Amino acid sequence: MLLRLAYLTVTNTFAAQRLLPMGDRDKDIEILALRHQIAVLERQARP
Repeated sequence: MLLRLAYLTVTNTFAAQRLLPMGDRDKDIEILALRHQIAVLERQARP
């Protein structure tokens, strides 16, 4: 559990740093892609 939390923290930190130099349109596209990934993962997690 602690290893997973550390992994998520590191990956989210790198993802946030990657978004800093992007323009608004690029950020919107990235957000839409991430929302889609979350939706797919939520469907897979349901029993």
